[in-house]
Amino acid sequence: MAESTVWWVLAGAVIAVELLSGTFYLLMMAIGLAAAAVAANLGASLSAQVVVAAVVGGGAVIAWRAYKQRRPTAPRASANPDVNLDVGETVHVAAWDAEGHASVKYRGANWQVVIAPGNTVVPGTCTIVEVLGNRLIVKPT
Repeated sequence: MAESTVWWVLAGAVIAVELLSGTFYLLMMAIGLAAAAVAANLGASLSAQVVVAAVVGGGAVIAWRAYKQRRPTAPRASANPDVNLDVGETVHVAAWDAEGHASVKYRGANWQVVIAPGNTVVPGTCTIVEVLGNRLIVKPT
């Protein structure tokens, strides 16, 4: 069997494992194995093929990781206004207790209200920043 065929079979096997596991990094390694197959077709030595597989696969993994770290992470579902339509709505808090909790009527039901970290407890209109179960996490408006 030709060396390039072995590299292509390895690339296909890694892609199959990636489909079963769901990790994108294996796909980056498959790119490196495919690059080694191309190097084998071009007549490179076995050691050069291994170096090409390592450099291209490792470079792809490093590039993907750098790309993922630069992208802002999506907010949790409980604080994401695209998922939870209550986020961004306002409630009126008449009074807070000593622990920074309150109770408000919102959407026809009683809800517990907790102030978001880093905000001061002030009676009045507050904006919902997150919903955790039956608790509204709010910040003063």
